[in-house]
Amino acid sequence: MRNYDFAPLYRATVGFDRIADMMDRVLSTDVGQQTYPPYNIEKTDENAYRISIAVAGFSADELSVEVKDGALTVSARKAAEETERKYLYRGIATRAFERRFALADHVRVSGASHVDGMLHIDLVREIPEALKPRRIEIARGDTVDVKAVETVEA
Repeated sequence: MRNYDFAPLYRATVGFDRIADMMDRVLSTDVGQQTYPPYNIEKTDENAYRISIAVAGFSADELSVEVKDGALTVSARKAAEETERKYLYRGIATRAFERRFALADHVRVSGASHVDGMLHIDLVREIPEALKPRRIEIARGDTVDVKAVETVEA
């Protein structure tokens, strides 16, 4: 297992603790991490994303999507195990799972849908007005009045 020392990053930056913690968490996870259920992450627009998770065998009532402390958690539990069926081969896994996704700042879940055995979770990045680029008017002469004139589209 590799260990990285992020002390130089902490010495040279202010306010980037979360990024260093995230890098440490990603680098310290085991290579053989969970692969069930399979999922896709796609960028659907400039500030929109979609996570699609294959949840064959689960109904919408057996799925749970929760956002807490900057993390999206998707979990599933079967209500009751079927005992009357005898399988010759069982290739569709319906075991319980919990998958977590770390969300960036200003990313929120806008909705979720369960269609054709796929759970689609739509995400939107909403940048607050205070963080958007602004054009600053330069005053002429002896006045010191500085104000924002217009918001520049990013």
